[in-house]
Amino acid sequence: MLTDAQLQATLETLIDDNSGQPYGAVWQVVSDENRVHVTLTLGYPTQTQQAVLEAKIKAVTADTREFVLDTECHVKSHATQGNIAGLKGVKNIIAVASGKGGVGKSTTTVNLALAMAKEGARVGILDADIYGPSQGMLLGFPEGTRPQVREDKFFVPPTAFGVQVMSMAFLTTKDTPVAWRGPMVTGALMQILTQTDWNDLDYLFIDMPPGTGDIQLTLAQKVPVAGSVIVTTPQDIALLDARRGIEMFNKVKIPVLGVVENMSTHICSNCGHHEAIFGDEGGASLAKEYNVNVLGKLPLSLAIREQSDAGRPIVVNAPESDTAGIYQSIARKLGATLASQQNEQIAMPTIGMSDD
Repeated sequence: MLTDAQLQATLETLIDDNSGQPYGAVWQVVSDENRVHVTLTLGYPTQTQQAVLEAKIKAVTADTREFVLDTECHVKSHATQGNIAGLKGVKNIIAVASGKGGVGKSTTTVNLALAMAKEGARVGILDADIYGPSQGMLLGFPEGTRPQVREDKFFVPPTAFGVQVMSMAFLTTKDTPVAWRGPMVTGALMQILTQTDWNDLDYLFIDMPPGTGDIQLTLAQKVPVAGSVIVTTPQDIALLDARRGIEMFNKVKIPVLGVVENMSTHICSNCGHHEAIFGDEGGASLAKEYNVNVLGKLPLSLAIREQSDAGRPIVVNAPESDTAGIYQSIARKLGATLASQQNEQIAMPTIGMSDD
């Protein structure tokens, strides 16, 4: 029978699967002859991993007493680029971006946000693709959904599956094109971001439009972003554009928390054969080049597409599926990576133009 100090020392060396590092001094152990009560305090949510973690602790300690594990999560506000003031009601803003369209960025954003909510966090989504908003459809909002207005100046974000959502789709119709020049688009982005009454969010995911244009620069200069996620496919042309996205975030001092490789392999629905039709290990080589993590690899899946089009993302429609499990793992790794960031203010660079 181990003492409390021995148990705690053993647990501190246990590897956190989400960060890849030892847990360290985040444990509190209180025991008697019959029971061991362990409290784990983390800076990111891991609600779905409770049973797995209990089994892992029992195996490593080999203690036969009754075992109780309490996991506490305290998500902190993390440093952002420059001295940009924080956004009311939001602890951390995470930009989900891609260098090009068609790589599944919006689908990744919605499932990642829902997975983070399932882990126990308070989550929101801002659809920053002003020209082509898609979060309304992906989350199954009826046509004509409009946000309520508080005090004649704040939008109250509609909710779906417990996630707060704001999108231009709620302010226009599906047949109304947003034929605006850059300044109007960036003005609209800032309005729906700052005039939405976000309610005590741990994480606000911003579904970025593809590219590195006006909206991306406005985000970098005016919005307090704690980190970013790059979504790509293994295809060479997608990786080329993803590099530009990473370089942009590096230049404006927004940490890249990791890469998500979408459409990694095709799995035949008849025979189960795996085939890397868009290339192999492209996301891993990109991550290695820029010294960031691959948060996860997702298959090219008919179920993801069908359920997204139906407004029932796979994380909520098929929560026990392998694909939903991958999204949960990505959410935990993202939370762990952000929690490990040094909480220091980062000076913003001056963005200029040259003929070089």
